[in-house]
Amino acid sequence: MARDDRFYAFIIAHTSRSRARVQRIRVERKAVRIFCAALLVIVSCLFYGIYGLTQQAAHLRTAFENQRLRAENDLQRQELEKLNNRVEKVEDTSRKLAEKSGVVQEHVSTRGTGGPALPLDEYGFATLQSKMNRLEEDMRSYEAVLRQRGYTPSIWPVEGTLESGFGGRRNPFGGTGYEFHSGQDIETAWGAPVVAGAKGTVTFVGWQNGYGQLVVVDHGGGLTTRYGHLSHIDAELGQTVSRGQLIGKVGSTGRSTGPHLHYEVRINDEPVNPLPYLLMNSSR
Repeated sequence: MARDDRFYAFIIAHTSRSRARVQRIRVERKAVRIFCAALLVIVSCLFYGIYGLTQQAAHLRTAFENQRLRAENDLQRQELEKLNNRVEKVEDTSRKLAEKSGVVQEHVSTRGTGGPALPLDEYGFATLQSKMNRLEEDMRSYEAVLRQRGYTPSIWPVEGTLESGFGGRRNPFGGTGYEFHSGQDIETAWGAPVVAGAKGTVTFVGWQNGYGQLVVVDHGGGLTTRYGHLSHIDAELGQTVSRGQLIGKVGSTGRSTGPHLHYEVRINDEPVNPLPYLLMNSSR
């Protein structure tokens, strides 16, 4: 019998107790080759797909980590910039207070500065924080001198009771929202006399949104005080007032729920907590 090379022959023998049977199966070589090639392609594609997914997952992990690091670096840079700006403001205020208190006798408009430019890192952050602490200590010393001379607000501007303080508070007009309160409220009777907390120059008199009838006194060195919700103003623009001098009367003008004084202290036009200034002296 002639051999046919076009086929693969498979012989399967079946046996049982009663009889034996032989079955022969023929498969074309071409079909086997096609099947093997297709199987190889499928297996290759499968492995390639798994490898691609693995690489993509690794790439996503790397991209996510890089994004997280960038976000942390941006946050740190923003914090450093804020601290640096704060240091510059406090340094400027400290210098002005020093000049006004007489600790520094003359002002030099152009000061020599220099040195290599180094990036701000964690060490730079600690350095800035240390500088800030030193400047704040210096500023307190200058303020002590100015307080003795009457330039720093250290008396109560009105007789009354402390109410809503500086910082976050619930909306006094109702609701569940919160807001930032830039001063200290002192509750008292309508028409109670309001006096200047320290010697200074009146830089604003009149109506301002939120404050109602308002008086602003500039005490020099970037330090100002504000007296809001007044029913009557007894000061004039440009007037020089002394500590304890009458500047107005308590009211409820502007954004107010009842008669009280909104007392505000600012340094370089940034509101700060007035309570330490009120506690310098128990006089009311």
